[in-house]
Amino acid sequence: MIFGLFENFGIYDCVLFLTLTYVAYYYYKYFTRENPLPGPFPFPLVGNFPQILWFIGNIEMFFNCCYKKYGDIYEIYTINIRTIVLCQRKYLDNILSKNTHEMKIPKCKILTKELGSEGKGLTLNNDYKSWMFNRHFFNQAILSPKFTNEAIEQTNKLFNELESYWSKLFLKEEIIKENKNILNFSEWFQYYTNDITIKLLSGKRSYSMATYFNTLSDEKADYPEDAVKLSQTFHKPITEYSIFFVVPPFIRHNIPFFKNKANSILQTLDNVNQTLDAIIKSRRQEIEDTSLNEPLQNDMLTSMIIKNTLRDNNYIETGEAMRSLTDAEIRANMQEAINSAALKIGNMLSFIVYYIAHNPDVKKKLLEEIDSIFQGDKIRPITKDDFYSLSYCEAIVKEVARIFPVTHLITRYIDNPSETAEYHWPAGTLFVINSKVIQNNDDDWEEPNKFNPDRWMVENFEPNKNSFLMFGGGSRFCPGRKLSMIELVCLTALIFRKYEVDLVDMNAPIKVTSDPGLVRCLSLLVEIRPRNCYVGADY
Repeated sequence: MIFGLFENFGIYDCVLFLTLTYVAYYYYKYFTRENPLPGPFPFPLVGNFPQILWFIGNIEMFFNCCYKKYGDIYEIYTINIRTIVLCQRKYLDNILSKNTHEMKIPKCKILTKELGSEGKGLTLNNDYKSWMFNRHFFNQAILSPKFTNEAIEQTNKLFNELESYWSKLFLKEEIIKENKNILNFSEWFQYYTNDITIKLLSGKRSYSMATYFNTLSDEKADYPEDAVKLSQTFHKPITEYSIFFVVPPFIRHNIPFFKNKANSILQTLDNVNQTLDAIIKSRRQEIEDTSLNEPLQNDMLTSMIIKNTLRDNNYIETGEAMRSLTDAEIRANMQEAINSAALKIGNMLSFIVYYIAHNPDVKKKLLEEIDSIFQGDKIRPITKDDFYSLSYCEAIVKEVARIFPVTHLITRYIDNPSETAEYHWPAGTLFVINSKVIQNNDDDWEEPNKFNPDRWMVENFEPNKNSFLMFGGGSRFCPGRKLSMIELVCLTALIFRKYEVDLVDMNAPIKVTSDPGLVRCLSLLVEIRPRNCYVGADY
């Protein structure tokens, strides 16, 4: 009798029946879910993707709207996966505990396999043992004293290169008098941080600044053609990864616009992998051809290759025989570090300049500290001692990161049952921490909406636990934090010790966009001139 009901069904009837069945099952699961929370109403297959599109894809605006409407804890659906959003630090103790077995993204094998990240690197690696192994190597490479010295040395060298371009384009006397000394700060420092990050991590030059200079000037900078390709290779993926986390697989695989975009990113990733494989192979050969008593380059790639080999001093001293990283593991670590560090540092610098420009009292204190350290010398290289002495400059960096974080969302995935926000959650629950809301909470911060670096200068000041998440928290604390602080503090000092940097339009809000992992500065137009130089004055 039941089968008789289907005898007259055509193909469209079957499709309609299956669709209705799926929708009914979807909403049955939704309305019977464990620990129901408020949140935007989801749709089958696409979750809350339609609501996100309403904000023109601006993820930060979407989350801010949800926070105002639903409060400190609510739920959304991303790629049809239920996600619990936490907006209070008191909810984070278990999620960020060192004893909690935590992951950064859900165990979606289809997604990680599609991106080629399954069991590799750090950011997208859900194999905990593999992640710990890679993390150990990454820390050893990037936190060493030699790497710190190299980071400061390269900061000076590349800033000198940047100044050479600025002097030709913006700093000539006639250009300043004609008010043509206007530049897009965010563009320049995206290219600067791209150059320094690739150099520090791979040992290779990418010449991003030189390429950009050539688009603006009749006078051309010389650089190797393959170096430009290296820069272009790394520029695209991280800025467009969000399509794999926001757009459901069904849409990504079947709707032409999204399918073409995803395929383009996957092709770029393939180019990145090929480029990195060639660099790793070449560096391995260089190391083999160098005698044991000769020094090697101080970059992350070299450090990862020689770890647990006869080139590794710790190996020679202890005789411990652990395995080395494979080329695939090195490639994943390099790709993540280059993409993540370059974009985050470049965007943070734009936000720093924006807030300094809007707070003249802060700028005055910054210049007083800079002048006391450099004693009016505007050209000598910055040193490691200078870096550790620039305490107010560091306070500015932290305050910008608090009030306007580049990483506004932190994702955690638990693979063991856990109690969070007074609810018991099963293994497999995905959480998102809204760090911007937490870092601007008046329970933890006096006048949280006020930009006030002085709060960091109070003796023995420490923010409340989990109330400041500039570098995340828990065992997934950002391993690149030292490099980030070196770059941000040193560059802020180098810029403001020598130049006046004023916003072209003080009344315009900063132009930003956001995806699940990053708030990006689209444009920051500034007027630049040497310090103590005024239009019409001799200098």
